[in-house]
Amino acid sequence: MVKNPRCLYHSDFLSFLSQSTDSVFGMLCDGYHGDTLTTTREAWKSEIEIMKSVLSALPDQTGQIIFEYDIPRLGKRIDVVLLYRGIVFCLEFKVGESKIFEADVDQVLDYALDLKNFHKFSQEKVIVPILVATKFSDHTTSVQMSVYDDRVVNPLVTGETSLLNTIVQVFNRFPNETAVNKDWIISPYAPTPTIVEAAKTLYENHSVENITRHEADQVSTDQTISYILDVIQKSKLNREKSICFVTGVPGAGKTLVGLDVAVKQTYQGKDTPVEDEGAVYLSGNGPLVAVLTEALAKDNYQKCRDRKENKKLSDSRREVGKFIQMIHRYRDNMLAKIKNPVENGVLEIDPEKAVKLAKAGYGEVEHVAIFDEAQRSWTHKRLADYLKRGGTYGNKLKVPNFPLSEAAFLIWSLDQREDWATIICLVGGGQEINTGEAGISEWIDALNEKFPHWKVYISPKLTEPEYAEGRVNALLAENKSVTYSESLHLGVSLRSYRAEKLSAFVHALLAIEPNAAELYREIKDRYPIVLTRDMKKAREWLHSKVRGTERTGILVTKESARFKPLAIHVLPSGDENAVHWFLEDKTDTRSSNYLEDAATEIQVQGLELDYTCLLWDADMRYDAGKWRFYRFNGQTKWVEQIPSSESKQELMKYMLNAYRVLLTRARAGMVICVPSGNANKNPSGFWEDSTRLPEFYDGTYAYLKKLGIEEI
Repeated sequence: MVKNPRCLYHSDFLSFLSQSTDSVFGMLCDGYHGDTLTTTREAWKSEIEIMKSVLSALPDQTGQIIFEYDIPRLGKRIDVVLLYRGIVFCLEFKVGESKIFEADVDQVLDYALDLKNFHKFSQEKVIVPILVATKFSDHTTSVQMSVYDDRVVNPLVTGETSLLNTIVQVFNRFPNETAVNKDWIISPYAPTPTIVEAAKTLYENHSVENITRHEADQVSTDQTISYILDVIQKSKLNREKSICFVTGVPGAGKTLVGLDVAVKQTYQGKDTPVEDEGAVYLSGNGPLVAVLTEALAKDNYQKCRDRKENKKLSDSRREVGKFIQMIHRYRDNMLAKIKNPVENGVLEIDPEKAVKLAKAGYGEVEHVAIFDEAQRSWTHKRLADYLKRGGTYGNKLKVPNFPLSEAAFLIWSLDQREDWATIICLVGGGQEINTGEAGISEWIDALNEKFPHWKVYISPKLTEPEYAEGRVNALLAENKSVTYSESLHLGVSLRSYRAEKLSAFVHALLAIEPNAAELYREIKDRYPIVLTRDMKKAREWLHSKVRGTERTGILVTKESARFKPLAIHVLPSGDENAVHWFLEDKTDTRSSNYLEDAATEIQVQGLELDYTCLLWDADMRYDAGKWRFYRFNGQTKWVEQIPSSESKQELMKYMLNAYRVLLTRARAGMVICVPSGNANKNPSGFWEDSTRLPEFYDGTYAYLKKLGIEEI
């Protein structure tokens, strides 16, 4: 038996058969971290006995057996892996169960797909998922390869008595497989977590190092995290204030980096948070915070229930709420401390409204604040107008004549600490999608004008056109406290594990650059993008692709207006709707998988699905080599948006960015549906639907097809 951190037990067949059940069981218990439940212990004993019976009856005993093999992306373990005759068998046991449930089949299929997609030494092997419901009286009689031609066998189901026969069927079906790599157990592991899955693992105080890819040298999340933690330590030692700007392509792991920095800084390798070393993860993205919080809370609640701990779901939500928070609530907590009204444009703490702490001063208790999607912070005008009316968060404070932008106020808030502080700004390029979102220039203006004593650490990519309209160099020209580091840029998409050039392709597509078609050709074989004019075909394509518990969904921009004729409804606003859309399983009609409710860029930014359908409406149209932008008047017609003013130019930028967000939400592939419109006329010769004329869509469709995107 060989000890390995990825499993609880690993042995060759002969050694396993020579050991007693109690001996193997003891090794499983010794390797398990935490108290094992009685049900788990009993299941292990049954699995050991069953596997001894099966392996002893095989024609030869030259394979390997692994119990409880860790899959970090899912935060779970495969019950048993057999490496036998060049085949990888994944076994999920349901001890004492006599029925087969779809969720259990999906579970074992997910394990197989995870090994296929992310486990280097499994990628070319036949992988066989087997569900063993021990009391099930029947078994799968046909071993069939998946239609996806990926060497993953369709899930097999069996009972205890038929397991041997099922395994024999498999190696008879694939008799000429080459041996599995001898180092399979320590294979480079390359999972690409969804944000929700990653956050669940992080919340359990595991490292992001276990759930991100490592064999690709370009993947730099670890390097970025290390650099940020080093800046934090420098700030602490030198008792100074610092700010880091982290850039990254869509899906590169910015949110993941932020979550991991928050965990590492807060726990520093210990089981409990380190006193006075805390970090907080903040986002202005309501759906993202709601989905993360609910996913983490439910996960924590279930783990506590499994351990027989008496805990309410509301307690778990409250616990998670300390770690992940809406930036508006953090902001409003600081607002409650200021003198109001503001005099002479200067913010001051009102000592009657706040307690001065020995180390924090009047600041918040965390030394480190991580602001996700910092480019979406509000302009001075938007924040001042909002506070003049009285906000909708917190205690609805009214603050007339508020003098700062949101970025400046957040820096001011951390500046109230009298010892040290670090801000980490996670910045998405070209992803401002709402009126009043300032972009990154507001942060730099604030540092230059009001906080010159802050040390600035910045990604060189921040100087590119999609950040602050390319004005970063000019804005920072006179700032002597700036350090540039490549470590603060995440250049490889983790979300789209099959197409690291997806972001470059989307950028070229939207910028109408001549290399867009070439970039598409480079990614199409690994990351399918297809085109259709028929939503029925789009749905069929999605259903044909998604497997196990993979997620799919329909996306539209918030400016889309004429989707109802295509039997599409837009997901209602409200964070709870996003929670259901992203988290409910495929049996729940509120789930994204039902392909009935389409989510907008507001609801999906920062989150992802496996496969998506982007429904391209008439709000953005390709015409004669450029994009033209339209807004529906809510009744009879689309009104073209002309860049006649700064606000109109901003609106057009937001509309373009909306498509950038939606085109980068899929991890595995997408279908783009550009409707045909309605070409029918009534008996009087007038258009049946003048809001959906074919000409509104044809140019966009022709442009996408010209890029070479395959039509289905």
